Amino acid sequence: MKVLDVIRYAGYTFAVGTVTEVIYIIYKRFSKKPKAKKAMTEVIFFPDSKVACVDYFTKTNGCMSRDCRFSHKENSLSKLFVTLSNSTRSMDVCVFVMTCTDLSDLLIRAHQRGVRVRVITDCEQVDATGSQVWRLRSEGIAVRTDESSFFMHHKFVVIDGETLINGSFNWTRQAITGNQENLLISNSPALVKEYRKQFEHLWSLYDPRST
Repeated sequence: MKVLDVIRYAGYTFAVGTVTEVIYIIYKRFSKKPKAKKAMTEVIFFPDSKVACVDYFTKTNGCMSRDCRFSHKENSLSKLFVTLSNSTRSMDVCVFVMTCTDLSDLLIRAHQRGVRVRVITDCEQVDATGSQVWRLRSEGIAVRTDESSFFMHHKFVVIDGETLINGSFNWTRQAITGNQENLLISNSPALVKEYRKQFEHLWSLYDPRST
């Protein structure tokens, strides 16, 4: 074999090898399966001895009050604050009664930063003392009710279609510092799927346009 032929053959082999390697790298890069999210399950219990400061745990600059009367120590309510404030796309809330202004504030803030917030609550609690329903509606948040003599007694939230908050906890000050309550926070796809399905069912069922 002539020297020129050897050089050409070597060049051809090198080129094929290089192209093959590039193709393999591209294949590996784009064929990687997305990493599964780390399973997360946490149970929190109430009552808390003190009410957590919503600004301290959820605002970038924290609490700006020099004489804040709320707690800056982590507790069950602070964990709930943080979980709700981490929403980026959607927050579907299904709660029997809502009178806690701090929790309602987080819904309003989420709505203002572009998160789709939907709320379902019991019709008999809309005008209860301290109810936040009309305040939420005035801020442009969609709130639907059951319009039934039976209770809409669920207490759950689905955040970004990926995280579930569920338990006995109503959004009231009494539930925070008085009652024995619990909340399960989980990103289990199986659990989240079922609660998403139930929320969509109720959202459609309580559509005022369908009555």
